[in-house]
Amino acid sequence: MIGAGVIGGLLAAVFGAIDFWAIPRNTRAKALGWWHGVGNVVVVALFIVSWLVRRPAPENPPAITVALSIIAVILGAITGWLGGELVDRLGIGVDDGAHPNAPSSLHTESGRPRAA
Repeated sequence: MIGAGVIGGLLAAVFGAIDFWAIPRNTRAKALGWWHGVGNVVVVALFIVSWLVRRPAPENPPAITVALSIIAVILGAITGWLGGELVDRLGIGVDDGAHPNAPSSLHTESGRPRAA
């Protein structure tokens, strides 16, 4: 399953790169796109390493492989949120009238953080 996830991640990267290169320079969206893309490359790399280390004994993986997978899942959640910001909040790759400098979804229109 890790191998299928790695292949899926690499295929998704092609479409993400197409959207990324269409984002205007010097915008919040371009910065988020960099973090999202680089973070996802790290996620895929962590899973590749985990997969390779597991291969000799997949039924009894070393603890490091589980740790790598946990780190990758946590980082994947963060990059997933960034991707959500790009698509839902900023409209990147979805709306021709996207607003690539919209504020973070964690802030109100006044610029102050939302109350918990």
